[in-house]
Formats: sequence, structure tokens, C-alpha cells
Amino acid sequence: MTHTKKITDAIIAQGILPLYFNPSEEVSLNTLKAIYKAGIKAVEYTNRGEAALSNFKKMAELRNAEMPGLLLGVGTIKNMQHATDYIAAGADFLVSPGFVPDVAAYCVANDIFYAPGCMTPSEIIAAENAGIGFIKLFPGNILGTEFLTTIKDIFPKLLFMPTGGVDTTKESIESWYKAGVCAVGMGSKLISKKLMEAKDYAAIESETKKVLEVIASVKK
Repeated sequence: MTHTKKITDAIIAQGILPLYFNPSEEVSLNTLKAIYKAGIKAVEYTNRGEAALSNFKKMAELRNAEMPGLLLGVGTIKNMQHATDYIAAGADFLVSPGFVPDVAAYCVANDIFYAPGCMTPSEIIAAENAGIGFIKLFPGNILGTEFLTTIKDIFPKLLFMPTGGVDTTKESIESWYKAGVCAVGMGSKLISKKLMEAKDYAAIESETKKVLEVIASVKK
């Protein structure tokens, strides 16, 4: 099995890709522990601040020491420097808010899972032609489920995951699954700034468990 397929299968099996960033190393690590305890096996840490890379290196160390089977990815990859820095730091996969052609070429050539953010059919076609099989629909709240329903038949071989605007409710998650997604990306609706500020890791763990249960029921 290729590395790309391994990551793809893990995200599909999980049904969700949680994502977060916090400038505090301590909060970043404890949040990772909480969602891992809840049953998360693939997570995206977003490259959003000056502390992101150093925090991520500590997260990779923690994963290697205490979290067997956890796939650690990085989001907000906007250029090749980001890509190579995070791969060197131990990232298992990369995610972007848009389609970055040289990152796509690098990942395809090196069997690294890459999910580019796409908002238009033209961007999706460009990603598909570059050899990408997994598309992040972003921003999901702007595009909505009808966008995917309308375009899905044009791209029968591609997998789609919306990020942005997916709520933790069964109604929201189910509507996206009915439209044809393979998973949903979920950031602040799941791992909120409020819970991280309060360092309420028990709540982060229980909210994550609830969403995993909702996804399991929707996928039945």
C-alpha cells in the first residue's frame, strides 16, 4: 500500500479530519492528547502562527513517544518552503487552503498525501490533472452541499472533504455525506478557541467522542 493510500484510508475510516492551531506549545500538546484519547488517528495542525513549526516539532516528538498509529498532518501549506520544513519535522501529510502546483508535484513524486483546497471546477481540474485524488472543498460554508452535488458526477474518481462551515450536528454532517463527501474537515466548531483558552481538555475529548459517534451513525 502506498503512503498516500494509507493516509487516504485513515481519513475515510475516521470520517473527520480535526484541525486546530494554538500559539501555546502546552495547549497544542494537551489538545493533541485529548483528541487522541477520544479516538482520533489523523489530525491536521494548522501552520498559522510564528510558533506553529516549533510546536509541531514537539507534537511529532510526543506522537513518536506516546501515540502509536497517530497520523500528524499540517494545514495552511502555501509554498514549497512550508512543505519541506514540515516534512522534515515529521509531518505525515499536507493540506492547503488553495491548490499549490509545485507542492502538488513534489507530493505526487514523493508519495506524500496532499489535499489542496479548491473552490472552483477549474481548480479541481488542475489538481486532478496534477495527479491529486483527494480534494478539500474550501470554504465549505460558502460552497455548500449543492455545489458538490452539482459537480460530483464530473469527477467520479476524486474524493472530497469540505472544511469550514461543517457543524458538529448530525444534520450538518449527514447533509454533507448525502452530497457525497468521504469525510469532513472540522476546526473551531469542534476544537474551539474557548475550550483551548479554558484548557478544558476533558470537554475537547468528550466533544470529539460525540462527533465520532455521530459520524459512525451517519455512515451506517
